[in-house]
Formats: sequence, structure tokens, C-alpha cells
Amino acid sequence: MKNRRLINLLLIFSLTGTTILAQGSSELRLSLKEAQDYALMNNKSVLNARQDVAASKVALWETISNALPQVSATGTFVDNLKLMTTLLPGEFFGQPGTKIPVTFGSKFNSSGSVEASLVLFNGPLYVGIETTKLAKKLSEENLVKSEQDTRESVSTAYFLILVSEESLRILEGNIANLTETLKSTRSMFAAGMAESTDVDQMVSNLTMVENTRSSMLRTIELNYNLMRFQLGVAPDTKIILSENLEVMTKEIDVEALLTQGFDPRNNVNFRLVEGQEQLTSLALKGEKASVLPTLAGFYNYGTSGMGDKVSDLSWFPNSMTGLSLSIPIFASGQRYSKIRKAQIELDKARTTKGLVMEQLLIQEKQLRYNLANANEQYKSQKNNIDVAKRVYSSMENKYRQGMASSLELTQANSLYLEAENNYVAALMNLLQTKIALDKLLNNI
Repeated sequence: MKNRRLINLLLIFSLTGTTILAQGSSELRLSLKEAQDYALMNNKSVLNARQDVAASKVALWETISNALPQVSATGTFVDNLKLMTTLLPGEFFGQPGTKIPVTFGSKFNSSGSVEASLVLFNGPLYVGIETTKLAKKLSEENLVKSEQDTRESVSTAYFLILVSEESLRILEGNIANLTETLKSTRSMFAAGMAESTDVDQMVSNLTMVENTRSSMLRTIELNYNLMRFQLGVAPDTKIILSENLEVMTKEIDVEALLTQGFDPRNNVNFRLVEGQEQLTSLALKGEKASVLPTLAGFYNYGTSGMGDKVSDLSWFPNSMTGLSLSIPIFASGQRYSKIRKAQIELDKARTTKGLVMEQLLIQEKQLRYNLANANEQYKSQKNNIDVAKRVYSSMENKYRQGMASSLELTQANSLYLEAENNYVAALMNLLQTKIALDKLLNNI
């Protein structure tokens, strides 16, 4: 699955020209979907989660191998530089009343053996195999969660860039209007139709908006850096977003999201806490299994050689087979305490699972409410822009005709900018609430 995803991603990039390398720098042109897919292949958190899955597969085989036959071989070679001497009663040699020194053994001893063993029954081992299988499954669930979190983070960064650039566009349009108005005000002042305070007011307004524009440019660069971090690319990578806010907002189907069904048991957070409950259940099962006997079988075959010359050793084979049984009898209450502790942990895990279920159901209702409210606010603020723009245009005409003061024009301009800012904030809120509900419903 991982390889197929990588191949698909590379195919998309090669066909669309998404990645362009030139003179040691790189450029990425990405839609939201392409940005999410790119992050899944390069984000460091996702890469670590994928490594955890690989490690869990190795750990599973490591545990299973303990229940499979084990074969080992040993070999020795000994050169007895000085053989051991002992004293024996002289009666053995017809010399009563004396001690006769006797040397035992041969100068060279060699031996080799092969032993095979197999665990026939071990309760904790079998529970351990079940536990590592579940741990592997949980690592895969963690990978899913990491991918979902990354998709959400990339979406948020993508939206922040688009919304910030939309705010910059608004500010630049306002700067152009104020510059033109300042030019007209200076002409009016030269003709005696305006006061110097009117010119000063226009200069102040223009400076304020230009300062806001400079701040917005820094914000946009910060948002691009956030996107680079999520994508796992170099800091000097140029990123170009191929989608725009108008198209993305038109694609939001609020009614479909509000009516989509929700089953908390399919949510990755619930599956993770459910897996933790199963782990604690297996821990309890393992503690109970520790009071059971352990049975293993073995077979050993070997041979040993002895002699005073390496080239002339006498070899004698040997072999044996048997069973070994270990029965726990008394542990001063230690095992009971461990079983009791594991039972308490299982009770806690079940309580936590119920708590997460309740939290998800409440979160679902809250996110649906947030999306409905954000959609209403977005539509309302979009209409307010048209009204504020008409008011500002009317006030600007009156000002040019000498029928309105510079203060009134400034107030109208401030209200127009506020309406634009409220619209942008409402748009960002709509996009964020939409992606939050999508994540809960497993749509990302």
C-alpha cells in the first residue's frame, strides 16, 4: 500500500510538473490534495509513525519465534597441560599403609553437542504473542491518526496562506484607493478647497494601512514556513498554491456534512482507546497465566573425544531426550497483587473508553453546530462587504465634491476595512470548522 501510494504520487508530480528543480533550489506547485499527499510521504511525524509500524512487525516475529523450535550447538577442545594427580590407598596396589599418587584423565579432551528444544506450553508466552499482535495493530492505528493530523495541519496551513494573501489583496486595493484620494486631496488643498488637516488625515490613513500591509507580508511568510515544515521540505523551497479561495468555498457542501452519519466506533481516537483496553485485558490475562506450569521438551546429541594425541582421540557418542516442567507454587502473594493491579487497570481502561465515546458524541454535535454557525456568519459577512463598499464609494464621492469631511471618509474607510477583515475571518472559520468535521467523520 505504501509503495502504491508513492508510485501514484510520483506519477502525479511527473505529469503535472509539480516539482521543478533548478540551480540547487526547488519549486512546488500544489493543490490542497497534492500538498496533503506530499506531506504524507515527507512529514517527519508520519515517517516516524511508519517506522513504528515496521518495528512492531519485527517485534511480533521476535515474540512468535520464542514459541518455535530452538536449536543450538556447542563445542569444546581442552589441552590439559598438567593432569590432575590424586593419592589413592596403597591397598589398591598391594602396598598397604602407603599413599600412591595417580594421574587421571588424558591430555586432550574434545566434545561437541547439538540440542533442540521446544516450548510445549507456556501461558505468558502465548499471551505475549497476542499482545504483540495487538501492539502492531495499534501502531497501524497510530499511523492513521498521524496521517489524519498531518492532512488537517496541511489544510490549515494552506487555508492560512490563501486567506492571508486575500487580506493582502484587500489591503493593496485599499492602499491604491487611499493613494488616489490623497492625490485628489492635495489637489483640492492647492485649489483652496481643502485644509491641510485633510491632507494630514489622508497621509495618516495611508501610512496606517501600509504598516498593516508590511505586517501581513511577514505573516504570509510565516504561514509559508509553516507549510514547508508540514511538507518536510527545505526552508528555501518555493511553494505555489494552485487553488484559490473562491473555488474551495464553492466546493463546500455544508448540508451534506451536516447530514452525514457518524459512528464513534469508526473514529481513530476511539479505536486507539479501545485497543488500550484490549492491551490491559491481555495484561490481566498474562498475570493470570503466570500461575500456570511451563512445559518444554528437549533432545540432545553429542560426542566426546579423549586421548594423549590430537590425531588419535577416542570418540564416544551420547544422546538424551526429555521434558522439563516448572510449576509455580508459592510467591508470598506477589502474583495475586499483580493480578489485582491488572484488574484495576482494566477497569480504568473501560471507564476511559466510555469517556472517549461520550466526548466524541459531544464533539460531533459541537462541530456540526460550529459549521452551521460559521456558514451563516460567512454569508452574512459576505453581504456586509457589499454594503460597506457602497457606503465607502458614496462617501468618497461626497468627499471629492466637498460634501463630506476627511474624518467621515476615514470612518467609512475603516468600516469597509473592518467588513473585509470580518469576511476573511469568517471565511477562515468556515474552512477550519469544515476540516475539523471532516476529520471527525473520517473524510480526510
